[in-house]
Amino acid sequence: MATAVANCFFSVLTSSVKFRCCVSSQRYLATSHHSIASVTCKAVANHKRRPSSNRDRELKEGVSQKKSLRKSKDDDDGISGKRKAGGSQSAAFKSIGAQRKDKKEFKFDIKEQQVEPNNLKDAAFLDAVVKVYCTHTEPDYSLPWQKQRQYTSTGSAFMIGNGKLLTNAHCVEHHTQVKVKRRGDDTKYVAKVLARGVDCDIALLSVESEQFWEGAEPLEFGCLPRLQDAVTVVGYPLGGDTISVTKGVVSRIEVTSYAHGSSDLLGIQIDAAINPGNSGGPAFSDQGECIGVAFQVYRSEEVENIGYVIPTAVVSHFLNDYEKNGRYTGFPSLGVLLQKLENPALRACLQVHSNELVAAGLCQFSVLRAKILGMLFMASWKQYLEALLYDLKSHLYVANVQAWNILLNVCEKHGVLVRRVEPTSDANRVLKEGDVIVSFDDVNVGCEGTVPFRSNERIAFRYLISQKFAGDVAELGIIRAGSFMKVKVVLNPRVHLVPYHVDGGQPSYLIIAGLVFTPLSEPLIEEECEDSIGLKLLAKSRYSLARFKGEQIVILSQVLANEVNFGYEEMSNQQARTKKNKNLQVLKFNGTPIKNIRHLAHLVDSCKNKYFVFEFEDNYVVVLEREAASASSFHILKDYGIPSERSSDLLEPYVDSLDDNKVAVQDFGNSPVSNLEIGFDGLLWA
Repeated sequence: MATAVANCFFSVLTSSVKFRCCVSSQRYLATSHHSIASVTCKAVANHKRRPSSNRDRELKEGVSQKKSLRKSKDDDDGISGKRKAGGSQSAAFKSIGAQRKDKKEFKFDIKEQQVEPNNLKDAAFLDAVVKVYCTHTEPDYSLPWQKQRQYTSTGSAFMIGNGKLLTNAHCVEHHTQVKVKRRGDDTKYVAKVLARGVDCDIALLSVESEQFWEGAEPLEFGCLPRLQDAVTVVGYPLGGDTISVTKGVVSRIEVTSYAHGSSDLLGIQIDAAINPGNSGGPAFSDQGECIGVAFQVYRSEEVENIGYVIPTAVVSHFLNDYEKNGRYTGFPSLGVLLQKLENPALRACLQVHSNELVAAGLCQFSVLRAKILGMLFMASWKQYLEALLYDLKSHLYVANVQAWNILLNVCEKHGVLVRRVEPTSDANRVLKEGDVIVSFDDVNVGCEGTVPFRSNERIAFRYLISQKFAGDVAELGIIRAGSFMKVKVVLNPRVHLVPYHVDGGQPSYLIIAGLVFTPLSEPLIEEECEDSIGLKLLAKSRYSLARFKGEQIVILSQVLANEVNFGYEEMSNQQARTKKNKNLQVLKFNGTPIKNIRHLAHLVDSCKNKYFVFEFEDNYVVVLEREAASASSFHILKDYGIPSERSSDLLEPYVDSLDDNKVAVQDFGNSPVSNLEIGFDGLLWA
């Protein structure tokens, strides 16, 4: 500590004080899923029913072959169907067995063509890559009591030891059966999905068959590669059944948007070809070490051969999380919306002093500087440090405490501005709008939201957060009203008001007198299409924040026509296409604000009033007689072939962990327009 203080004051003594500005040479662009551009990027990668014309300039998660059982299936989801080879043989195959010019008989021996590789290590890492066959059965979010028609897909995976395989999460999404096959083997083995990391697009598989693991050599993980390092991608893409190898170089390493999970994590950009079916396959360095997992590509008319690899740092985080907790908990988030501080006027207004202002503040140390100059003539540095520390405790330090604060904590720290804090995050306890985050665990944050990364490189501030685990504590250095302070924040996975994926595979639903209620989710928006979901709900799904854990936007999905709901048929989605009341959000039941669909089911079950009164947005109201609504339930379920009036998760006892008084203070129940966090380029979530 004494040495650090001495070095700090020694720099003050020099006639020309030099300051460095932590500014990256490349402008850091926000890749938050709350920005309009990245939302489109995410949506197209996941939305399997989008028109192909809207897929330009977007990340594609689908790099697994898809073979649908439907009568006709296009390639809109990025997971192409496997097509059987047809037609005549190629010239290469025809040339085998051709007669020689001397007309001597030529005998073809297949054994003579089997040449062993010179490098046994190369053969070993190829044998560790397996082909994945998955059968998917997705829920029907418009009719949540049933599932869609099943389809099949193929992808890649590789062995990591202890009877485990690693692949992509989207390769086994909504799986009903997963099988794997080794290279050179004609037997498929059943695999079990142990964990799926949606945010990092990684899945962990296991195979119980001992025969499958005979002679297996798991891959070894390597470190993060350097730019222009050679990389080899191995997998089973479309175009054939055998293993495929493509080569390229590392083009870029930065925080990347993960299309499947709509998250931002460290990613490796390469120029090697990654095609549908390569998903889950390993990427190797020249030393034969696995440096990551192939998972997505960037497709556009303007670019080509841009693929992305999940680095081993993200893979290790996933595996350590699973081993530590027995399940995957996810990458944590700070829960704040940040704005860059590149403008000098903005920094001055927030009292985040630039280097020039810091230099001006040093003039306040003129008296202290003169004393230190005299100390330089002392006999030893030990005496110098002792005198310096004594002087810091004197009235000179007390008189210049503000300038001292600027010197130690503001110099070279431009920071980023806090524009919004999630109510569900721990940061809401210690951070306020207008705070400036200047450091994260004593690492300075630049005005572009970047931090130092390796030699002569900078990376997005969110990279430091992704190195933490759920429940870890981070120390933030912040400037509030010109004063520097340090606060501690517990990091946890982010809570989305509108989830990007439905855990458990089956969406929740509740049918009351033919009125079908369900929570709003991204898959439902995909299925209904953005044009028919309604502009208000679309805006809420993109920009609204959850004000408490468990909050949901419950909507009226459709109305199953019956005598009991006569006159309300126009509120169904099919009838509303020519009207403005599409998928209305239910706000209150009998005057009580709705927290989530479980809360709605609880209110209905405990209601003793004569009428059910539902209040929707846009001032719509539905009134049903309670006894008539209960009596009609059996007939409606029978007429429409619905097994139950509610999903299985709503059969469990209701537990309200939220304080009703807290909800009232938050003005809950009104249309959540005030809690919109409108995003644009320059704002980024951390």
